[in-house]
Amino acid sequence: MSIQKEIRVALIGYGFVGKTFHAPLIQSVPGLKLHVVSSGSEEKVKKDLPDVIVLDSPEAAIQHADIDLVVIASPNATHAPLAKLALNAGKHVVVDKPFTLDLAEARELAALASEKRLLLSVFQNRRWDTDYLGVKKVIDSGAIGHVKHFESHIDRFRPEVRDRWREHDIPGSGLWFDIGPHIIDQVLQLFGLPETVSGDIAVLRHGGKSNDWAHVTLSYPEHKVILHASMLAAGGVSRFTVHGDKGSVVKPKADQQEAQLIAGIEPGYATWGEDQDDLMVFDSNLQVTSLKTPKGDQRQYYIQVRDALAGKQANPVSPAQAIAVMAVIEAAVRSSETGTVQKLALSEAEAGAFYQRS
Repeated sequence: MSIQKEIRVALIGYGFVGKTFHAPLIQSVPGLKLHVVSSGSEEKVKKDLPDVIVLDSPEAAIQHADIDLVVIASPNATHAPLAKLALNAGKHVVVDKPFTLDLAEARELAALASEKRLLLSVFQNRRWDTDYLGVKKVIDSGAIGHVKHFESHIDRFRPEVRDRWREHDIPGSGLWFDIGPHIIDQVLQLFGLPETVSGDIAVLRHGGKSNDWAHVTLSYPEHKVILHASMLAAGGVSRFTVHGDKGSVVKPKADQQEAQLIAGIEPGYATWGEDQDDLMVFDSNLQVTSLKTPKGDQRQYYIQVRDALAGKQANPVSPAQAIAVMAVIEAAVRSSETGTVQKLALSEAEAGAFYQRS
């Protein structure tokens, strides 16, 4: 699987995610070359990326002879079929979140990648967010003792329903498929697989066609995790709130790398990944200490993909980890639909593979 030369990349999709995240992050990493973009808007792409080849057919981009790595940033329902096409074409694959629409598709892709001996990874860029890294650092330090309550919010205020595929009533749409993979993956990296999942997922906005509110509880032997996302939070709450048996840590505001990318700040620029919003750590005497939030760097995802393709390290986000995220997504949906607590639909082998680095 090792690639020792410059890795040529085809980006499938140049909507918000492809343009804002993937293209600038890929271009910022030495050893990766964004060579082909699949888009129906050649003028839009060429304005930003004058040197790339633009093809209106995803299939043609995937099968381009000069491509080593295919990055799929197209609508969610296309992830599995396009990833399958790329793997069968002998290409390594990065898939944006969510990995697939369901566990069956996820398992099929993982098996195919293993058979073809190709890298298959999921773009979990938020493992390198400032807020997550800061909270993780405090937890790992032992400053708040054993975690008992962990709460992760990504709340926005978007009361108007927009005419875009993410807000239509189609497979893979809705806030839970959009935000869920981010916050689930972070929690699984911190605490491993939960024992049970309880979910409440709803449409709250007037005229809404896909879910825009989700409240999900993951239960572990000695602590609880609450994952929450909403499109109707004008004031909002803290990004993270974590209570332990020796204290608490609160991270009020979210990482700013997305805002920096939207503003046109190049990854790696002097202020890239800086976060001026401090962590607040409360001790057992209820005294609060402000701690500087560490810098984030979402480039690390593509740096590690590059190094994995060169045989220098493991896949940063393995198919087994992506399957586990899909299992939590599905369990929350089943719970919401049935009103019952759910266990993860993972085999013993799949659960074991989640904890392995491969």
